[in-house]
Amino acid sequence: MKAEIISVGTELLLGTTINSDAADVALLLSEYGINVYWQTVVGDNPGRVIEAVKRAKTRAELIITTGGLGPTCDDLTKNAIAEAFGLSLVLDKGEEEWLRSLWRERHYTSLEITPNNLQQVMLPEGSTALRNDWGTAPGCVFSAEGVMVIMLPGPPREIRPMLEHRVRPILASLSDGVIASHTIHFFGIGESEMEYKLRDYMNSLTNPTLAPYAKNAECLVRVTAGAPDAEEAERMMAPVIERVRGLFGDLAYGMDTPSLAEFTTKLMLEKGVTLATAESCTGGELAKAVTDIPGASAALMGGVVVYTNEAKTRLLGVPAELIEEKGAVSHEVAVELARRVRELMGSDFGVGITGLAGPDGDGVHEVGTVFISLADRERVWVREKHLSQRGREQVRLYACQHAFDMLRRRLAGLEVEEIDQP
Repeated sequence: MKAEIISVGTELLLGTTINSDAADVALLLSEYGINVYWQTVVGDNPGRVIEAVKRAKTRAELIITTGGLGPTCDDLTKNAIAEAFGLSLVLDKGEEEWLRSLWRERHYTSLEITPNNLQQVMLPEGSTALRNDWGTAPGCVFSAEGVMVIMLPGPPREIRPMLEHRVRPILASLSDGVIASHTIHFFGIGESEMEYKLRDYMNSLTNPTLAPYAKNAECLVRVTAGAPDAEEAERMMAPVIERVRGLFGDLAYGMDTPSLAEFTTKLMLEKGVTLATAESCTGGELAKAVTDIPGASAALMGGVVVYTNEAKTRLLGVPAELIEEKGAVSHEVAVELARRVRELMGSDFGVGITGLAGPDGDGVHEVGTVFISLADRERVWVREKHLSQRGREQVRLYACQHAFDMLRRRLAGLEVEEIDQP
């Protein structure tokens, strides 16, 4: 099935809002083997929306629109789609009753619902409403001229649950079998190197398929299979997953996990160990990434941000002479950060991060030089990384990712690469 995604909103064209909706829709469609051949972004102009829809219905079998369903004057998607298909807009009684009930719950009972809000429940004739329990504007689905059209709201907090709870069942009904997938996560290898090593094997496959890509300083490989049922799809994917993981060894850290931070934090919780952090250039991002995970209080003892040399000395007791001699951005200071914060907090592990995120250097090291240290009760490991081609945010992200990778390796009994300092 050929699909087109039409995203409506002038803010998307101006770049003031990132079009995450299209990515969310495309990912869901890929799970069901539906190919997105086209993505169109159009501003809040009725003529151009109509033109985009008319063009889409000549080439796609499924059109999914995002945005333009609300109560304001620039919410014109339904009107444009109805005109493009020669349909009238009619009041959906069920959605009207629901919206009035919602209005009474959220407003004073004496306050009448405004006409522009009622416009949200005017839907193209012949359509089925998709209840929006996360907002006020319902979506809808209809078929006309051999094309299925699904209209969805634009705010991510609304469209994401709508995709999961309203659209997924529709897509499942379109498939004769099932499309299943797993995503293998890797850290410590670049996207181009991964693709090169996978190329021959990837090209030899037709079902299942492999799709490598990079995200948040790590690499992922999505394995997808189409089969009559879920059990058969899993059986088909198993040897492919084993082969892919075998190609990269312990660079593969998990499967279907949201992030390296969550994987490592949950590993700490499973093993009942604790962590303390001492951060300079990352400014507390490592500790934040841990505390983003529910239950992390059982793993994170505490953390300090020691951004200045004075803070490193006052809070952790790092000798001022050492900082003067070796520099704040150094292997030796990184060792002290991890070792001393672990001792201060009484944790099983300590992590220290010191470096130059940029844009200014220190006259000695190039911007992007980072030392990441991991201490346990017996020893300290240090990684020195040079991330000069990346911006400030990416340097901080990569530094945190390396810290999580070092910790997950230690917890898994794997070698922690780089310099081993007793």
